[in-house]
Amino acid sequence: MNKVDLYTSGNLDQLRKRQDAPADAAAADLIQDPQLVSVINSWDLIPETLPPAFPDSLKYFFNVFMLPPPVIDPHQIRQTQYFFEKNASLILSLLGFYSLPYTYAFADGAEVLVRSKKILDNPGKRLSETALFVLECYRPQAFLGENKVLLVLAKVRLIHALSRLFIEKYARDWNPEWGMPINQEDLLATNLTFSLLVSRGMERSGVSVSKEHREGLLQYWGLIGFYLGIDPAFLPHTSKEAFELERLIRKRHLKSSHAGKRLVQSLLHFYQQELIRPELAPFMEAIVAFYLGEELSQVLGLRKTALVPDWIFRNLSTSGLFSMGSSPSHYSLLYRQFIVQSEKSMGAPVSIALPPLK
Repeated sequence: MNKVDLYTSGNLDQLRKRQDAPADAAAADLIQDPQLVSVINSWDLIPETLPPAFPDSLKYFFNVFMLPPPVIDPHQIRQTQYFFEKNASLILSLLGFYSLPYTYAFADGAEVLVRSKKILDNPGKRLSETALFVLECYRPQAFLGENKVLLVLAKVRLIHALSRLFIEKYARDWNPEWGMPINQEDLLATNLTFSLLVSRGMERSGVSVSKEHREGLLQYWGLIGFYLGIDPAFLPHTSKEAFELERLIRKRHLKSSHAGKRLVQSLLHFYQQELIRPELAPFMEAIVAFYLGEELSQVLGLRKTALVPDWIFRNLSTSGLFSMGSSPSHYSLLYRQFIVQSEKSMGAPVSIALPPLK
């Protein structure tokens, strides 16, 4: 079957009712024994032998990460990692100016995000954690023997599951018409923001992206999506598949909402008041509106307040949103500079960790 044939409203309606059963079962047991969170957060790698005290749900969950990955092309993985290293400043900038606000334009998914006080009250921390997640995913040799990435993906998958449990238990105002919280369709849409939207955003910045690199990004994030518990049958591998999936999701869910507008205004406020790139401050709303385009900008109540000067795009391609100086030529230097600059900006080290449970 052609994968594009799967992208129907009927199939995506079913995905809105599906979440991630293995992760949800593991998260439920973590809530019963919160001390296990500290154990997982203390790891550098997923241990080959899990602690005997771990319940069966957690053992099953982590054992999935110890299995060989799906069929992969090592050459393509290395090429995509090199592509990121070469364009890291711009790609990380696009996370903040395009990928993140893009998710706010979809009303039902925004209802999940607005229920996290961390996202509304501290968007800078959310942005830094997302950037760190991307850096971890692009570690050299990730998925080819470098296994730190697997622990990061396991943590993010459990964070999603804990968020679902929190909403189901405490969000008394949750409307079933929005779908299940953090459902399979919303996970698919988010996955596209790291692949399709990155290629699209680079093109809008004046950087040409070849078909090989576009599809390399899709397949790389398809592998990441597999480990994040997304149904592999629906993950796009070609530009046509990604285009059709994004088009359908946009048609189904693009809608103005109070939640989406609150989220994007919180993000813009952070950019204008706290970002360590003061020369960009007058153009923040215009930059976001430029990348989102007219339709999404209207949904979020954004105005193209000014023309975005060409020097800004050159600037984003070199030092980027996080002001790391000239684009480092090696991943290890890029990683260290990001950690130093984000700690300077946030006032505390940034990390990907399971939240403490009470």
